[in-house]
Amino acid sequence: MDIPRQAPLVYISFSADINLNTTENLIKVVAHCANQEVQKVHLLFSTTGGTVIQGLNLYNVLKGMPFELIMHNVGSVNSIGNIIYLSGNKRLATASATFMFHGVGFTLQQGQRLEQKDLQEKLDSIFSDQKRMGDIISAHTQLTESEVESLFREAQTKDASFALSKGIIHEIQEVTITPSTPIITLTSK
Repeated sequence: MDIPRQAPLVYISFSADINLNTTENLIKVVAHCANQEVQKVHLLFSTTGGTVIQGLNLYNVLKGMPFELIMHNVGSVNSIGNIIYLSGNKRLATASATFMFHGVGFTLQQGQRLEQKDLQEKLDSIFSDQKRMGDIISAHTQLTESEVESLFREAQTKDASFALSKGIIHEIQEVTITPSTPIITLTSK
């Protein structure tokens, strides 16, 4: 990565699922930006979602970065991606951007047998993850706890206008890249 020391601005393009590999790649890039004393990072962000544990990891790491983080929904921010998106100091979305919310689930392995204690453990984990996610959403937006619960329960997709009205975003704005500014593109590989 060729990022000049104390660069005033860097763009990062992230369009991938949230998993261990993509999480670590993004953390590596933002850590490099921090080490280079970058002042502002625009994260051009679109994701179908992924694992809760990795999403919460990214949220917390991004919140702790020493630069101004501008999150820009450039397509769709779904599922745990909404939590990551809320880490931005400023949150933007293109006019055609969407946000999809749904509750937490888990995937069973084929032939997996579950007893009551296993199901209770899974259910407790789901409730815990949804509460953490709901608390983050409520803390950064104007959505009430009951509105968040409804979004989770009904798996709703919302547009940029809704997101603006509820404080999910601060502004509807198209992407404009400053000439001669470093752009880092992350892929899922």
